[in-house]
Amino acid sequence: MPMEPNELRAALEAILFVSNEPVKLDELAEAFAEEGREAVIAQLEEIKRALDDHLGGFMLEQTAGGWRLATRAEHQPTLKKYFDRKGQNRLSLAALETLAIVAYRQPITAPEVSELRSVSSNAVIRTLLERHMIRVAGRKNVVGSPFLYKTTKDFLLHFGLNDIRDLPRLEEFGDLIGENINEELVAAIESAPEPTITPAEITEASTDEEAAANEAAALDDLAAGESNDALQSDADVKRE
Repeated sequence: MPMEPNELRAALEAILFVSNEPVKLDELAEAFAEEGREAVIAQLEEIKRALDDHLGGFMLEQTAGGWRLATRAEHQPTLKKYFDRKGQNRLSLAALETLAIVAYRQPITAPEVSELRSVSSNAVIRTLLERHMIRVAGRKNVVGSPFLYKTTKDFLLHFGLNDIRDLPRLEEFGDLIGENINEELVAAIESAPEPTITPAEITEASTDEEAAANEAAALDDLAAGESNDALQSDADVKRE
């Protein structure tokens, strides 16, 4: 027997509350097959309307291909102060600048990122990879077979985006991340050629095991690059 609308709404609220990531509509429709997809959509919209009318601390939003409960933007300064006091790690400006390059020019290699930033980016890319903001998208079929990087679902979640196509214009990216991006970097990203890599030019992992191996190898390569950067820096200091 199908649930009453109020029962369905309460059940959906419970699922959304305990979910650590956005819940896809297909998953909800499958869980409440007896009630029907349209009934689920209607109650999701009712939850969203009620939260919007209440203007409390939460809202219901669509992001990363699903639905999730999220805090309102106007509470971000308070949350920032709270988590800064608790010592939560935040992304550095260098990491945010690197994310901007990957987001707007993906897929892209580490040397290409470094070229746009005019500074070695191995350490920053490794941090973003470890924090799951970016992922290995395969290897570029050129000399050296460098790894290619793309943004992840966690990147979308972190910035409240439903899809990579929801990215704002590059000059507005600073508003999204709450930091001012160097104007010279913005100009460099805008003037960089659009990626024209074809599937044939990318060697992608075909299994989860291969993907994990690629990530481990990429981390090793980045760490080796950091060591080379340090040695080069020491050599430059000695020459001075």
